[in-house]
Parts: sequence; structure tokens; C-alpha cells
Amino acid sequence: MLLYTLIAMINYLVQIVTVVVIVQFVLGLLISFNVVNMHNNAVAAIWKALNAILDPILKPIRRILPDTGGIDLSPMVLIIGLNLLMILLSGIASSV
Repeated sequence: MLLYTLIAMINYLVQIVTVVVIVQFVLGLLISFNVVNMHNNAVAAIWKALNAILDPILKPIRRILPDTGGIDLSPMVLIIGLNLLMILLSGIASSV
């Protein structure tokens, strides 16, 4: 019972991180296409907060990945890795 609760909590955290990664990606696209402006204090604050949250997680992934020019694949690798972790944990929980 405790194992299922722990896995449910980890799953919840994985979902939160996934949503934050997607929000950062969309906001980055909006900034790069000049839909929103970084001179707006709210946009700049949200961008800095998202980067402060995700940079410690994404930096090790960026160091491992090869240089792809202007394309940052680390958010996609993070989401895939977290989903694989959840599949692994679910398999372990169902086998116990």
C-alpha cells in the first residue's frame, strides 16, 4: 500500500515537471517569435522563474547530448526519461 502511494506521489511530481517543461517551451517559442516581449515585467519574471526551476534538471542532460545547433532537445529527453521512469516504477509496483 505504501509503495503505491509513493509511486502516485512521484507520478504527480512527474506530471508537474512535464507541464512546467511544456510551459517553458511554449513561452520560449512566443518570445522567439516576438508574440510576447521580454520587456514586459510579468513575462520576464515568469521566464526567469521557469529557467530557475528547470535549469538544474536540464543542464546535466544538455552536457550529455551532442551539439545540435540551435535546437535544444533536452526538454524532450527529460519528458521521455520521466515517462520511462514512471513505466519502470509501475512495473515494479505491479510485480510486488
